[in-house]
Amino acid sequence: MAVKWIGGHSSPILCLNASSEGLVASGAEGGDLMAWGEDGTPLGHTRFEGANDVTCVLFSPSCPTKLYASHGETISILDVRSLKGSLDHFHVNEEEINCLSLNETENLLASADDSGAIKILDLENKKVSRSLRRHSNICSSVAFRPQRPQSLVSCGLDMQVMLWNLQKARPLWITNLQEDETEEMESPQSPGQLLNPALAHSVSVASCGNIFSCGAEDGKIRIFRVMGVKCEQELGFKGHTLGVSQVCFLPESYLLLTGGNDGKVMMWDVSSEVEKKQKSPTKHTHRKSTKRATYTNQGGNTNTSVTHEEQGKILPKLSIEHGEKVNWLLSTKIKGCQSILVADQTSCISVYPLNEFSIQ
Repeated sequence: MAVKWIGGHSSPILCLNASSEGLVASGAEGGDLMAWGEDGTPLGHTRFEGANDVTCVLFSPSCPTKLYASHGETISILDVRSLKGSLDHFHVNEEEINCLSLNETENLLASADDSGAIKILDLENKKVSRSLRRHSNICSSVAFRPQRPQSLVSCGLDMQVMLWNLQKARPLWITNLQEDETEEMESPQSPGQLLNPALAHSVSVASCGNIFSCGAEDGKIRIFRVMGVKCEQELGFKGHTLGVSQVCFLPESYLLLTGGNDGKVMMWDVSSEVEKKQKSPTKHTHRKSTKRATYTNQGGNTNTSVTHEEQGKILPKLSIEHGEKVNWLLSTKIKGCQSILVADQTSCISVYPLNEFSIQ
């Protein structure tokens, strides 16, 4: 069912991004960077010196030929029309970069790395304006909030999710996913939890800027709402049988794509839950009571516990048996059709046009 884009890479693809004009960029192990036309034709290729893995690629929304790429500890800025030489490059991180994010005004670029640090690069002055250091392990994902160019969220393998405002050097809010989970269950940790700790792999912020999602190693997808200087978890549900490697909100919606180490790609509609809780005046008491009413499957594995409310209502609108561990997910229009692009452990890109699926 998937269309395969082949002929570009010879090693596993780690990251994807699309420009507003329909170009797609992909980064792979060994320093490979490719540009593709929307018909899957390879348009350009470069291999960075040092052959460090290309871990993140990001097009400029306002200048669709400008591409940011992280490889090793370096950020390169390239013109996608001629990938052979970099327009500029920055070496501001001390360890391998995992994720890049541009703010909406495109004057700041955040880069999260293996040391747990997030460097904020002032692109106009070409220097670091902030170093955010609070994660005690690898910072796996960072995302600026739409409509709020000074605010961002991050997550890491320390199982922590953080909300930052760049006017302060310390996070406004922190939560530990594992501790929250233990409190919710009101029982000792199950063996499943110890085997699958809530290492946080990916964050994505919805277009409204106030709702964001986090995917973690315990297979759970969590939805948070930003409320001023703190956040509340609106929803948490088991989405994958193995770790959730990617979460990605579709533009201008509360449709959420998730990809996992179980080889599945799913789409969830969290709009009714988010909007219902926004309107509910008794949100706090309601949430606490439903948290305690956990549902356990017949096998007795409490790692799959979800609330009665969630068990009844949070079902995927779409489930794709992709078959390979998902490295990166991207939703973009290909030839006018909204599509899901998947990078995995192979050297090809899989394209799933959404019009070929009956979405629940």
